[in-house]
Amino acid sequence: MDKNQKTAGGFSAIISFLAIALALIAGILIYKFIFGDPNNFVDKNPEAEPIEGNLLGVIYKGGFIVPGLVAVNLIVLIFTIERLVTLMLANGKGKANQFIEKIKEFMSAKDFDGAIAACDEQRGSLANVVRAGLVKYQMMTKDAHMDKEQKDAHMDKEQKLEALKKELEEATSLELPMLSKNLPVLSTTASISTLIGLIGTVLGMIRSFAAMSQGAPDTAELSTGISEALINTAFGISGSTIAIIAFGFFSTKIDAMTYGIDEASFTIVQDFAANN
Repeated sequence: MDKNQKTAGGFSAIISFLAIALALIAGILIYKFIFGDPNNFVDKNPEAEPIEGNLLGVIYKGGFIVPGLVAVNLIVLIFTIERLVTLMLANGKGKANQFIEKIKEFMSAKDFDGAIAACDEQRGSLANVVRAGLVKYQMMTKDAHMDKEQKDAHMDKEQKLEALKKELEEATSLELPMLSKNLPVLSTTASISTLIGLIGTVLGMIRSFAAMSQGAPDTAELSTGISEALINTAFGISGSTIAIIAFGFFSTKIDAMTYGIDEASFTIVQDFAANN
């Protein structure tokens, strides 16, 4: 029997690390050359006040925490797209419930070749697991064509049933890690984004209170401090919100796909137990 097929697993560890590093570099470049563009400020001086209504200049005044928050938001975006693409590939070409019903019909008709062809057409994680089970099922139903040595390896129904279960479990174990891969990045950034934003908020408030502690408050310094606090808060919350929504969405999709794999595996095992 051929080795079990496996759906592509998205970013490898090295690529994930590079993606995070590139996001950090991009965050610094965006902060310096886009938000810090002299055209966004009065007298084209980044140290001066932003031009009225210029949002990019206002964001620049968020301070040195902003590049980190931009990087976190980019990381969330990158890994959200990566998980979307990976789960789309893992889902296969058609609807999972329709595919399972089609497989049940083929099995009822004992058309294993048709069922395997349907798996090859569907592709994805569910189809890979079902295909592995069907190939094993088909192989074990051909005892009549085996020589004595092969028959000795397939002595009774219980052994065959256990072998079938093991084949399905092995195929499933190849797919499940790929489905949840890189989700920890999203869950981690959801927490980190809020914490980094909170640090920026606190620093901005410290700057604001320092401006007010003088005899005559420095309105420019006070304004800058408030902007720094609010901008970092906004960036931190937005990154965390997107990451939490993405994590919840992907977790739900993975649960549904896992349920489909379990249902299909149960159907194959039950059919073998009832007909062999």
